This record gives sequence, structure tokens and C-alpha cells, in this order.
Amino acid sequence: MLPRPAQYLLRFDDLCPTVSYRRWQRFHSLIKKFGIRPILAVVPDNRDYKLQFSPVDPEFWDRMRALEAAGATIALHGYRHLCCSWGKSLLQLHYRSEFAGVAEETQRQWIHDGLGLLRSHGLNPRIWVAPRHGFDESTLGSLRKEGIRVLSDGFARIPFTRGGLTWIPQQLWAPVEKSKGLWTICVHANTARASSIEELHAFLQRHAEQFTSVDRILAEYQPAKLDGIERVYETLTLWRAQASHAKKRLLHRYKKSGTR
Repeated sequence: MLPRPAQYLLRFDDLCPTVSYRRWQRFHSLIKKFGIRPILAVVPDNRDYKLQFSPVDPEFWDRMRALEAAGATIALHGYRHLCCSWGKSLLQLHYRSEFAGVAEETQRQWIHDGLGLLRSHGLNPRIWVAPRHGFDESTLGSLRKEGIRVLSDGFARIPFTRGGLTWIPQQLWAPVEKSKGLWTICVHANTARASSIEELHAFLQRHAEQFTSVDRILAEYQPAKLDGIERVYETLTLWRAQASHAKKRLLHRYKKSGTR
């Protein structure tokens, strides 16, 4: 049953010791001000130069531990964030990913090593967030074998089960007012504009009491397979997301060709 009024969950992606310090501090201030318990998607061993926005923050891991102690949920965000595979993802939002199409034994090793790295920093990763939404059936099998039973992705309006895991849907990349359902807003702190931060601030001022956490979701819901209506909704929403991503890729190529 869809919750009324709508509930929201905040997720921050691409967190690592070289996260944009200035932007992350502004988001960190919002988390503390409104008592938000977000998903923190942390890259265990970042090798992606595109995520190097600031010098290495020597206090990064301390900050992650403090936020987790305050109620945030740590997510394993891939392994090294190197999206070099052209494998077919279950969601098919991007052509390349880190995990989809990679041999299952390799995926499991990456997941095993990534979990070990986060735990070595005193964190307790409990859910999975795939870089670029890229994962396949082998990823799900590897996650199950490594003891991770929850992931943040999908386009339904309620948590559901699929492939032996609980999916907490993630459908938004900016705050949008909804009348019902559970909505995860994904924020990329490294590239967020000042206007986006102000937009989130204003949304939290209006709806902070409607923000939930992974712990509350897992306690309050009994996820099951989606019924027919929600499967149709999920499919249509995925198609819209695919069309939006394709449009952005075409626009990027057009702008790139115009600068040559």
C-alpha cells in the first residue's frame, strides 16, 4: 500500500576522501540542521579521477563514522568506480558500468574487498548502490553471498523484493513534491550547483517531517513482489528515465561536436 502522505529518503552518491569539500560541507549542514538520516553511498577504493574534486580529506572517514552513528546508512557504492564494462544492466540507464557484464567471481571479489575496506574504516555497510545504476543478475547473486540483502534502486513507489534482495526504489534526482509513495532523492554532492543546494534546503523546510531512513523503512514495510499495477508504473517510469538519459547524451554529443 502506498504511504500517504509521501515519504522521502535522501541519498548522497560518490562519497570518497576527495569529495568536493565545499559542496559536501553545505549538504552536511543540512543533514545536521534537519536531523536527516540519509544513505551515504561510499566508494571503498576510488580510482576514478572524475571524483577527485578536493585534496584528500584526512577526516573523511571520521565524518562518515559520525554520520552513521547519528542514524545514516552506509552503502557500498561499487568498488573503484571505474565504469569500463559494456555489459547489459538490469535497469539499462547507461551504456557503461563498473559491474554489469563482469564475471560473477570477479564481481563477488570486488564486493568482498569493498566491504572489507569500508569495515576497516569502522563503517558498517548494509546496502548496495551501483555506480551508474549498473548491475546484473550476477551482481545480485554476489551480494547475497556476501550478506548484503538490500539495494537502493528501481522505479516503483514502494519497497519490493526481486532476485532475493529488497529494493528500496530511487526515482528522483531533485526534490519533487509527491502526494503518496516512497521517494528517494539522489544527490551528487560533487557536481551540485548552489541553486540545487538552496532548492533542497527549501524543500526540507517544507517537508523535513516526511523524510524517513533505511532503518524505518525496513521496520515499517514488509516488501514483497510488485503487483500488476506497480509493475506497470515501474516500467513506464523506467522508460521515461531512459528517454531522459538518452536526450541528455544526445545533447552532450551535440554540444561537444559544436566545440570542435
